[in-house]
Formats: sequence, structure tokens, C-alpha cells
Amino acid sequence: MNLCGSFVRGGGMSGRSTAAGDDVPMTAESTHLEPHDAGFGARLNWLRAGVLGANDGIVSTAAIVLGTAGATTNDSTVLLAGAVGMLAGAMSMAAGEYVSVSAQRDSERALLEKERFELRTMPAAELTELTEIYQEKGLSPELAREVAEQLTAKDPLRAHAEAELGLDPDALTNPFQAAFASFVSFLVGASVPLASVIFGGRWQVGLCVALVVVALSITGGLSARLGRSPVGRAVARNIAGGLIAMAITFGLGHLVGGVIG
Repeated sequence: MNLCGSFVRGGGMSGRSTAAGDDVPMTAESTHLEPHDAGFGARLNWLRAGVLGANDGIVSTAAIVLGTAGATTNDSTVLLAGAVGMLAGAMSMAAGEYVSVSAQRDSERALLEKERFELRTMPAAELTELTEIYQEKGLSPELAREVAEQLTAKDPLRAHAEAELGLDPDALTNPFQAAFASFVSFLVGASVPLASVIFGGRWQVGLCVALVVVALSITGGLSARLGRSPVGRAVARNIAGGLIAMAITFGLGHLVGGVIG
């Protein structure tokens, strides 16, 4: 989370109010971001990624299950196809996330190394740049300079990385954690349609559709709340996409099964 955003409330104000309504002078110390808030944005992104991973597991595995069920009535075949699809999808998600986050981490490290070099070779220019950033956020020139000087004196790399780059040097993205989270969330989502094959019997197609609709309602609602967007629209869009994918794959499976059979 960017440090600058917490310095002023309501923009452009040089003071803050207590519950009693008294004005309290704003200083560099009073404007510093509380440590426990520093990782909130990162945790929110992890949660959003987990929800989307589960959503992918639901839709892709349901499509495989229904596509296979359209081609054959053999429960073992449908279960095997669903299980293989679930594992393959989870591994693919994990591998893709690892590669993506590794590239992102490399970029973050390069940016931090560049910032270290600039702090060593041109400290005055960097201090001026940091001061200007805080002025653009609404602080007065005097307060912006005070904030920049005090934060730079305490931890120059962190101060400049957070303000200029939006990075926390001690909390860079971890590709292994990202891969594991994607793998698990995909498996959780994929288990929903797979459960319909295990417990559905002759009603496995109908049960699969019903379970997927419920699951997509949950993931769609969570995604909307995390993104602060209208829940109803997000849920309807999510369910519609899942139903279309399932209908197409079931129809294609039924067509291919009829030709082969």
C-alpha cells in the first residue's frame, strides 16, 4: 500500500480532527502509516486471486465433466476425466502463476536495485523527488519536506520504494506462495463439479449444474465485494458464463459420443 495516501484525510488539509472536533497539528509522526496496514493491499490481492482460481476450477472441471457425460454414460470414465482435468488444471494454474509472479519479482528487484543506486549517487535529487511526491498528495511544501527528511533518515530505501514504486522491500511477491495458493484454490473449486459425479448417480448432470450455479454465485459475490462492484450483476455474469461453457461442452460431448458410438 502506498505510504503517501495515508498522509492527509480529505486531501489538502494540514491538520486532523479528534473525536471531540479539535484540530490537531499534523506532523510527520502523526501521518506515518501504521505498520499493521502495510500488507493490506497484498492480502486483498491474494484473496482475490484465490477466489478467481476457485472460479476457474469450478467452470473448467464442470465443462470437462459435462462434456464427458454427454459422450458416455460410464460413470468411471466421467470421474476419471474430471479427476485428470482437475489435477491438470491445478498444475497448469500453479505453473503459470509461478512463472508470472517470478517475472514480477524480478522486475521489483530490478526497480529496488535502481532505487538503491540513485540513493547512493544522487541523494539530494531523490530527497527533492520524494518531497514533490508528498506535495502532489496535498501536503504543504514545509510539511512535505519534513516528512521526506524524517522518513529518509529512518529507512531511505523503504521510504522511496513505497512512495515512488508502491513496493515494500520486505514484502516482495513470492512465486512459491502464489503457485501453492493457485493450486489449492483451483482444487477447491474443481471439487464442486467432481462431487456431482461421485454422489450424483443417474442425476449427476443435473446435480453438477445445480452445484456449479451455487458455487459460482458464491465466487461471483465474493469477487464483487472485493472489487466493490454491484453483486447482482457480477453473480449473474458469472453464472451465465458457467452455464454457457457447460452447455457447449455437453452438446459437443453428446455430438461426438453419438458419432463415435
